[in-house]
Amino acid sequence: MVELARRTTRIDSSGIRKVFALAADMVEPINLSIGQPHFDVPDRIKEVAIRAIRDGRNSYTLTAGIPELREAVLVRYRNRDIHAEDVIITSGVSGGIFLTFLALLNEGDEVILPDPYFVMYKHLSNFIGARPVFVDTYPDFQVDPGKIEKAVTPRTRLIVVNSPNNPTGTVYPEEILRGISAVAERHGLVIVTDEIYDCFLYDSKPVSIGQWYPQTVVLSGFSKSAALTGWRVGYAVGPSAIIRALINIQMYSFVCAPSFAQWAALAALDEDTSANNASYRRKRDLIFNGIKDRYEVTRPGGAFYIFPKAPGGNGDAFVEEAIRNNLLVVPGSVFSERNTHFRISYAAEDEVILRGVEILNTLAERY
Repeated sequence: MVELARRTTRIDSSGIRKVFALAADMVEPINLSIGQPHFDVPDRIKEVAIRAIRDGRNSYTLTAGIPELREAVLVRYRNRDIHAEDVIITSGVSGGIFLTFLALLNEGDEVILPDPYFVMYKHLSNFIGARPVFVDTYPDFQVDPGKIEKAVTPRTRLIVVNSPNNPTGTVYPEEILRGISAVAERHGLVIVTDEIYDCFLYDSKPVSIGQWYPQTVVLSGFSKSAALTGWRVGYAVGPSAIIRALINIQMYSFVCAPSFAQWAALAALDEDTSANNASYRRKRDLIFNGIKDRYEVTRPGGAFYIFPKAPGGNGDAFVEEAIRNNLLVVPGSVFSERNTHFRISYAAEDEVILRGVEILNTLAERY
């Protein structure tokens, strides 16, 4: 028997594994579970990537990324008055989260996570040996800065913010973000803000906590805006001392983001996302209006997720029943310390969404 490192036991993938095990025998399921855009990479960006490959841009890049892309990202954020001293190009936003947590969290440190949360935050914290501290945001999923402050202890190191949010689609207004930054400033904490979905906002304009709090690491990328999910290009913007540490860690881990994809990402910075944003706004309304009369549900303001409460209050049991009816959704327990909700992704064709709505409403009637 090979004895694995103890840190491997701190990662629990059982929630997601159970969903896909249950779904293994589904035939042509109505899939409202996938967390990626349903549209393809724009042809213009594909051609840039192809040209980069043919031109021989296939070698390692600088660890921090190609200078052209780094400079373009810095200019974009500085034009938004976001504190952007330095930038690293990462292997997707997930790579940026990994590097940031490794750079800032020691074993025994605490990281504050609004609940529900993107699944990686909890498990990566545990993997490093830090302790995730959850701040409940039910039922409307808006963060209360007062609850954040009550969660702070002498061991607290980070506050993580994700707006628009995965899995709820919630967007935090400026007053809440300012409240969170005030808490961080009083206690000398770093804020990590995951803004990968800020290209999909339906009722407001992008606002970043990095606009007024300098000790902020802003994470974003191209997986959602340009559908470059498999190309693995993201970035982290923030204080130079932190970004330098991320570069050093990347040197001995990811090495660099994919070379050809960085050149494509440079072109993707100028991509007009308004048509896709309008499409997902319409899909948001389609799913919300389709289920709101039978489900306790909050209207999402961004991303492409909606997080209804399960009839009967047991999200795991409800998802099992949905799968038996050929509808694939994800239990809320994957993203939360509660087991009361489930996540729907409406990054799908309208016909698929409408079929899903029909099944969801039938299931609600049974309960």
